[in-house]
Amino acid sequence: MKNKNSRLETIRLIISEQDIKNQEQLLQILNSKGFAVTQATLSRDLKKMKISKVANTYGDYLYVLPNHALLQKKASAYAADGIPASQPRYGFVSLNFSGNMVVIKTRPGYASSLAYDIDNHNLPGVLGTIAGDDTLLMVLAEGSSRQEIKRLLEPIIVSL
Repeated sequence: MKNKNSRLETIRLIISEQDIKNQEQLLQILNSKGFAVTQATLSRDLKKMKISKVANTYGDYLYVLPNHALLQKKASAYAADGIPASQPRYGFVSLNFSGNMVVIKTRPGYASSLAYDIDNHNLPGVLGTIAGDDTLLMVLAEGSSRQEIKRLLEPIIVSL
């Protein structure tokens, strides 16, 4: 049986990556990922995570993470490293290198989802990540190229 924290993180990832219209749809996805969850438990999880429903541009109501309304506005600004400063999928804000470390800033609540995705991609040159609420630290292997790391991160952070 998978634990509550894992379930909450999975819910956060699902909602950040897919258009979820109702709890039944979310329950089916969670069940397919091995989470045996009741509707009542899912409802409590959504409330605890402050997930709400908002109308999209087509009038459909979809579940969104907190502060997602801010993220729906596309910004044309770029961080110094050439990665967009606004990114709807993970609430990406900035990326900065220091030695063999990378500090990635996100909107509040998005850092752990991004760290989870980076870790699961098993990127060459990335030893691991540590995430807080809006910041994650990525540790690079000695000799890793900054340009190569940015190239490897692009499909994860930037929607194509």
